[in-house]
Amino acid sequence: MPRDTRKYLTDIDIHIDYIDDFLKGNRDFTTYDSELATQYAVERALGIIGEAANQLRKMEPVIAVTSLNQIISLRNILIHAYDGVNNAIVWSVIVNHLPTLKMEVQALLEKLGNT
Repeated sequence: MPRDTRKYLTDIDIHIDYIDDFLKGNRDFTTYDSELATQYAVERALGIIGEAANQLRKMEPVIAVTSLNQIISLRNILIHAYDGVNNAIVWSVIVNHLPTLKMEVQALLEKLGNT
């Protein structure tokens, strides 16, 4: 994998951590749904994750990230169809998909080592 791959993987990893920070450990949809500032912050981080995923796909079309296309699709919705963003779908991504993405990204970064 090219050296630039590490940059995009690191961006994804960092922004998943940012989302955890924005949520302040609170995994309650009702709270998320009522906090506009948190929604904006999370959506921005998801947009960056999606763009980094898009760049990864261009560089490494067969990279071992199971939900790469869905991540990119979410980014496109957040950026281009912002008026149709559904908090329940965003929340589902946070709870059901980000933990797996985090593990996959960390495994890939570990595989790359310090090269």
